[in-house]
Amino acid sequence: MKTALFVCVHNAGRSQAAEAFLNHIASERGLPIRGESAGTEGGAMLNPTVVALMQTRGISMEGQSPKILTQEMADAADKVITMGCGVDADKCPARVHFTDDWGLDDPKGRPEAEVEVILTEIEARVLLLIDELQAS
Repeated sequence: MKTALFVCVHNAGRSQAAEAFLNHIASERGLPIRGESAGTEGGAMLNPTVVALMQTRGISMEGQSPKILTQEMADAADKVITMGCGVDADKCPARVHFTDDWGLDDPKGRPEAEVEVILTEIEARVLLLIDELQAS
């Protein structure tokens, strides 16, 4: 099973959406790939706009909640991707080799139309990541 770990500071929006997209698509296609997400600080709750818009795409984020990055999560991942949130290595609770940074805008406080654009970008990147993980 290949694992991609999506890391942000609060693990409330972008990284959670990436995890949900990856798990949903991999499950639909019967692929041995899974997504996880975590934050270096962790947030109080998921971004409600992200959750609502993912639901309109037929992807439930029920059961997901912000999590703190652990060394075990980082060690188990084949890919560790930051979302563009400027993860501070000194504040990171685990020693991690980040394999990619997606440089995505933070959906926090943005109108739905802007969040939809961010989610579309995340989905496109997840699809490319799935191809990459299958080829490796």
